[in-house]
Amino acid sequence: MRAGLWFCVLVAFFGGSCLGRFVVEKNSLRVTSPKDLKGVYECAIGNFGVPQYGGTMLGFVVYPKANRKACKAFDEFDISFKTKAGGLPTFLLIERGDCYFTTKAWNAQKAGAAAVLVSDDKVEPLITMDVPEEEMGNADYLQNISIPSALITKDLGDSFKKALANGDMVNVNLDWRESLPHPDERVEYEFWTNSNDECGPKCNSQIEFVRNFKGAAQILEHKGYTQFTPHYITWYCPEAFSLSKQCESQCINHGRYCAPDPEQDFSKGYDGKDVVMQNLRQVCVFKVANESGKPWLWWDYVTDFSIRCPMKEEKFNKECADKVIESLGLDLKRIDKCIGDPDANEENPILKAEQDAQIGHDSRGDVTILPTLVINNRQYRGKLDKAAVLKALCAGFQETTEPAICLTEEIETNECLENNGGCWHDKAANVTACKDTFRGRVCKCPIVHGVQFVGDGYTHCEASGSGRCEINNGGCWKQTKDSTTYSACVEGVSNGCKCPAGFKGDGIKLCEDVDECKERTACQCPDCRCKNTWGSYECSCSGDLLYMREHDTCISKKTTEVGWSFCGSSS
Repeated sequence: MRAGLWFCVLVAFFGGSCLGRFVVEKNSLRVTSPKDLKGVYECAIGNFGVPQYGGTMLGFVVYPKANRKACKAFDEFDISFKTKAGGLPTFLLIERGDCYFTTKAWNAQKAGAAAVLVSDDKVEPLITMDVPEEEMGNADYLQNISIPSALITKDLGDSFKKALANGDMVNVNLDWRESLPHPDERVEYEFWTNSNDECGPKCNSQIEFVRNFKGAAQILEHKGYTQFTPHYITWYCPEAFSLSKQCESQCINHGRYCAPDPEQDFSKGYDGKDVVMQNLRQVCVFKVANESGKPWLWWDYVTDFSIRCPMKEEKFNKECADKVIESLGLDLKRIDKCIGDPDANEENPILKAEQDAQIGHDSRGDVTILPTLVINNRQYRGKLDKAAVLKALCAGFQETTEPAICLTEEIETNECLENNGGCWHDKAANVTACKDTFRGRVCKCPIVHGVQFVGDGYTHCEASGSGRCEINNGGCWKQTKDSTTYSACVEGVSNGCKCPAGFKGDGIKLCEDVDECKERTACQCPDCRCKNTWGSYECSCSGDLLYMREHDTCISKKTTEVGWSFCGSSS
């Protein structure tokens, strides 16, 4: 049974289908007219669009005269379902088959429908309408589906068609208020994701969701409104194949924990075991952050890792990950200890717990596909979108206990106030690369008083261009002694630091005085006397001779009609 599940996970990851303990998340459809259809019926929430979690929607059913499977745009048939002022929203009844569920929903939405009811084409238990892998590449199209969709049984669909044919008005109320449990004042939710960033549009959508949702998630976690847990799917290699090239490249701990090859090509790029290691590292980042009382730092780590350490730039490795961890102030040694030895022929307790958590229980089915969001032990259905997910989370709070974020559109927190958001910071100049945004924060070198700073925003920023020396001296060395100031910042030069004449060093942290007398680079004439000063030197001559610096020589102060009388050798 366990081996079957993990094989199922692998197949699902590559976009296939398999059998497992799958639980369909449902909501109620209440028919208020005609009289002979009054009652409450079940319908299955689609895995796309925006279900109105915590709310209801009243409308009337329309069955189109043409394009009844909604596989084409309705404007080709000169059909519109846009609601007139004061009218009820239109729930479009369409038939299953011939095209994707998402295509049907998109065509219905463009025609003005407020919701879609898809009538099954055979008598069977309800299933969840999902987004097919073939459509994942059309991200704009999928992200623009905003109306809710639900699958109804063939019997109910036939009843609607019959009533409409008889001239009856079919009024329905879609009710999502009980779609999610809401037992108390705290919501527990899990996000099943993956560190792989090269699996195509599905990976891109997960990364984008994390970036967009981070700010809201951290607000809820900071104030104790939610308890969030990230999870990662792994599978294990059957013992008979544990020594195969495929298992060795995709698994750690002797075949116990595996992930598919990112490029699905064992001869190039990263291996599945690289993904498993990063998944494990992300679990341990959360574990250590959570034990430190800062579980929200997981969102910062995952976001920054995706930006700074992508596979396509060949930075998907421990070295890059460690730099991100250190920038967030997390204990790297504790995280490494949590990760353990990937070559050991034994169970890894962290990944073993992840595999056990994949098994469904109570009202939750097995987790077999990515991404999966589970809220109050109930799987979320709908678009992986900040606004849609936040609405679902808010539906999980007991009435009157919702946080203010659920009652307002303002979702903002200044993440730069703590640890400077893990970004570069010049304390002396009070200049930071942390920029607070609606979605969280970004690490971007700033513009200060018209001067642009350049760098990666995380570990380094440097003032560049005109006026840079006026801001913390352009990050260069500067020192004043005996009312004399020297600087390594050169005006008119766009960047860099250079020790001034009379000094040597890197120009950034140090410029040391050059002893021209000791190094015999000045005052070399026979009658010259040399005295070193800070940043320069002083030369004098014996007797009544006068020193000429430009010639490094001594001359007589007495003049004749012939002119100056020289002594020593002229330079």
